[in-house]
Amino acid sequence: MAPMRTLRGEMPFLDHLEELRWRIAWSVLSVAIGAGLGFWLVYHYDVLDLLIAPVRSASGDPDFQLQYLVPGGAFFITLRLAIYSGIIMAFPIVAYHVWSFLSPALDKREKRAIVPALYLGMVLFVAGMALAYFFALPATLKFFLLFETEALKSALEINETIGFIVKMLLVFGAMFELPIVVMLLSVMGLVTPRFLREKRRHAIVVITIVASFITPGDLIVLTVMMMVPLVLLYELGIFLSVLVYRGKDKRAKEFETSLDAPSNSVEKK
Repeated sequence: MAPMRTLRGEMPFLDHLEELRWRIAWSVLSVAIGAGLGFWLVYHYDVLDLLIAPVRSASGDPDFQLQYLVPGGAFFITLRLAIYSGIIMAFPIVAYHVWSFLSPALDKREKRAIVPALYLGMVLFVAGMALAYFFALPATLKFFLLFETEALKSALEINETIGFIVKMLLVFGAMFELPIVVMLLSVMGLVTPRFLREKRRHAIVVITIVASFITPGDLIVLTVMMMVPLVLLYELGIFLSVLVYRGKDKRAKEFETSLDAPSNSVEKK
């Protein structure tokens, strides 16, 4: 078991290393167990069908199948999906150990800001993946299929195709973390609402460039599909930054009031 903390909540450096070692070990073990369970789920329940559904939708063939080019291709793609599933299932446990290790170094204000951010970040990440799965992926794949000719027929290889799908899902999910990044930067005092408002036009230009790079295919439809949510998320980041600084101003006023109170009582005496 991980070592117990002292009553003062402080630990020697070597004890910190020992705790970190145990928490890494438990995290790795949880991923391994999750991967084992994921292998069973992928093998017995057609998880692969969920991932290649956008490919079938784009091709218009409900019986479309991907190909593998080496004897162990089917096994290794199943193992790969099992590892992905294991990481997803183990994420709450890994997040718990990371939080347990870092939380003693944070004050109450930082904890109150970070905990809601973690939950909101998970929701936004899933929303980004959903946008990619249901809209961006089918549109991208349909665009690529437009270049198919009589002399050029597609024979999609499973590892490359699944890798492309997973990367696109992760990129969309990561981009949707923009408000959380802005909120954490505001908590650390690195950005302000005024700065974010002044740089809004620059941010839109950067968002347009990033969206055009991470959305292969139809430059207009997919770029706009990615731009609109990112601009809205940037505005959400400004709103969260305003809330953070309102809290900072409120605490500063309360601190000033607490400093003035003793001096006022002395003057009355």
